[in-house]
Amino acid sequence: MKKGFVIIVTTVALICFSVLIAAPIVNDHMAKKTAKELADLPLPNNTELIESVYKAGKLVGNGNGMQYFGAILIKSDLSLEELQEYYSGFAESEWKCIVENQTDKKIRMVEHTRLTFQSDIEGDHYYIVYSWGENHTIFHELDLRGH
Repeated sequence: MKKGFVIIVTTVALICFSVLIAAPIVNDHMAKKTAKELADLPLPNNTELIESVYKAGKLVGNGNGMQYFGAILIKSDLSLEELQEYYSGFAESEWKCIVENQTDKKIRMVEHTRLTFQSDIEGDHYYIVYSWGENHTIFHELDLRGH
């Protein structure tokens, strides 16, 4: 009887521990997928992909909830308006393929954690293209970073 109880408690503890470990891994994968989808888009003419970044967690706003952020840094001879028009063709919603000027390494749309580009940004021809991803699994509820 005592041995059966120990086996049950150990099994439950292992399952709980596995879920707590799996949730951040799955959520990081979803954020990475968001950035990869942007990086895989065809670039407009006279545009170069510099790098990509991603982050999962509670990134903006108040309350609880996981958020998935992916972004690419591009250098382009095109104007902001031309890039916004180009990337709007790939946007499935208002939270996808957002284009803004990027003047330094800091990514300002992420509020609750420090997220930066590694590349040096010199000049006026750098832009960030970013999207907010989604995860329709239970793991978004089980990740402590979203609370």
